[in-house]
Amino acid sequence: MNQPLPHLIIRLAESDNVVLARAGIAAGTDIGDVLAAQDIPAGHKLAARAIRKGEAVIKGGFAIGLASENLPAGTWVHSHNLIADDTATALRDAGAPAASPLPVAAAGRRATFQGFVRADGRVATRNYIGVFVAGNCGASAARKVADWFTESRLAAYPNVDGVVPFVHEIGCGMEMTGEPMDLLRRTLSGTIRNPNIAGALVIALGCERNNIYGFLEQEKLAVGTALKTLVMQEIGGTANTIEAGIAIIKDMLPAANACSRQPVSAEHLVVGLQSAGADGFSAVSANPALGAAVDLLVAQGGTAILSETVDLVSLGHRFIARAATPEVAGELAQRIGWWEQYHAGRDTQLNRRQRADGGASGLSNALEKAASGVQRAGSSPVTAVYAYANPVTARGLVFMDAPSYEAVSATGQIAGGANLICLSTGTGSGFGALPAPTIKLASNTQTFQRMEDDLDIDCGQVLDGETTVAEMGQRIFAQMLRHASGEKTCSEALGVGENEFVPWPIGVLA
Repeated sequence: MNQPLPHLIIRLAESDNVVLARAGIAAGTDIGDVLAAQDIPAGHKLAARAIRKGEAVIKGGFAIGLASENLPAGTWVHSHNLIADDTATALRDAGAPAASPLPVAAAGRRATFQGFVRADGRVATRNYIGVFVAGNCGASAARKVADWFTESRLAAYPNVDGVVPFVHEIGCGMEMTGEPMDLLRRTLSGTIRNPNIAGALVIALGCERNNIYGFLEQEKLAVGTALKTLVMQEIGGTANTIEAGIAIIKDMLPAANACSRQPVSAEHLVVGLQSAGADGFSAVSANPALGAAVDLLVAQGGTAILSETVDLVSLGHRFIARAATPEVAGELAQRIGWWEQYHAGRDTQLNRRQRADGGASGLSNALEKAASGVQRAGSSPVTAVYAYANPVTARGLVFMDAPSYEAVSATGQIAGGANLICLSTGTGSGFGALPAPTIKLASNTQTFQRMEDDLDIDCGQVLDGETTVAEMGQRIFAQMLRHASGEKTCSEALGVGENEFVPWPIGVLA
């Protein structure tokens, strides 16, 4: 007789009626209480007991849908037998307990990192000079200017992390007024003002819809020693622009280099939270571990920015209950309403168009993905809600309206002031942001080993029982401090980030 193999499954909460396959389980395998009725892929769910048709399926203490048929114990539970559409709206809108504020460490007892202190008191984790464009017409010139500053040419400026082009595909072919232009201008000005930018040059062709002079006026940007502009049609073309741009950056380098790292409180960390390629294990390891690290950050007086509003739509009042005030709850509800209205009739994930890789890796629907993803935010209340790319001024856990597409979402968070990004992934990610370093967390060891050059932390150790979620959270927080102090992330070591500056364009809905 075969011995039961209970180590092959993971139960997230006592109230769960499904368990997770730690590894692939063959049909007929005895996993302790039940026999697997079918082959169960790794990271997927199986019924821990008989589940009646119409009964809520519970994973991690959270209802992720309704059984569409009677499910005997041991049945593979996935999108083919799990309802998560309008008939399950009551699950989404069920109440949830309010979050309680976390105690904040006294000023003299807070963790520290080595940061760059700016004249206005804000703190940077990196020290870049940025070359921006008003519209795509200036992109090639901007890249040529930035590329001139090679590692050898910057050797005399050891405190400068680099000269980076921030180019994009819009700025022309769009209305000169209205939300799309406001989004672009807000993103550009916010990134220029990010503490990780020591100086900026903005290049324009001269006839963009995003007129450079209108941009500067609307965003209240004043040209000075740390902000310069070049208009290609006025200076005499591409070659002259490149030559003048190089000269301008050369003049900025001494002042940027004069700023050096010094010990600062962790309260100055502003961390954008991201995810990419979530899988069934994300809810067990990477996301709750990142949430534990976020709680540690908030307890030090720091700030974490959660985004991906599509997840809020799926969670409804379960997330709104975490609002610190009725005003914040109202702002969250307003954003949920906007996304629901805007997505009506569209071919998006919000309307149950699940991407193939998400289903293959164990996530059955958007509600399950959202329940997993929100764990990245830890347990503290939401203290403020911000429109995309607006300056983040509140402390603690805040929310910024943004799509789930990580390049667009992280760009908005950085424009809001994020000086560090933390991204969880199940299937793997090559993402990296500039000027804020990106720390990437793998939910499982197989993905970490397969993409070890891209991923910074293996949270699969939680799955394997080698460490706890709390211990992994402490490790992530410690690594935040190290990377904030200058230790390169994997994406930085690979030189990734110049192409990941993506202001929110029309058409990105999820």
